[in-house]
Amino acid sequence: QVQLEESGGESVQAGGSLKLTCVASLVTRDTRCMGWFRQAPGREREEVATTYIDGGGTYTAASVKGRFTISQDYAKRAVYLQMNSLKPEDTATYYCAAGDVCYSDHERYRYWGHGTQVTVSS
Repeated sequence: QVQLEESGGESVQAGGSLKLTCVASLVTRDTRCMGWFRQAPGREREEVATTYIDGGGTYTAASVKGRFTISQDYAKRAVYLQMNSLKPEDTATYYCAAGDVCYSDHERYRYWGHGTQVTVSS
C-alpha cells in the first residue's frame, strides 16, 4: 500500500510564498504520476499541478500558472509545489495524489495524502 505524506501548509499573507512537499512511501508503476489537487470549502476538488516522477512532463492549471511550480525528485520519491504570489483565493486544503497516468479528473487517482491546509489572508 502506497502512502503519501504532505507537509508545508501554513497561514501566510497575500503575496507570500510557500513550498509544499509530498513524499511517497513507494514509487511504482501505479505512482508514476504525482501531483497536487486542492479543495476549498463548498467547492469541487481541482487539479493544481501534476508531473511524472521520472521527469516525463508536467501540467499546471491556468489559474496558478506563472505563480506555482511543480518539481520532482525521483531519488527522494518526492514532488514539490512552490507557490509564489499567493492570493486569498488560493486558500484551500492541498492534497497530494498519485496514479499511473496524469489525469485532470481527481477520481482517476488511486492514492491520496491526508491534505495540508494553506490559508492566505488579505
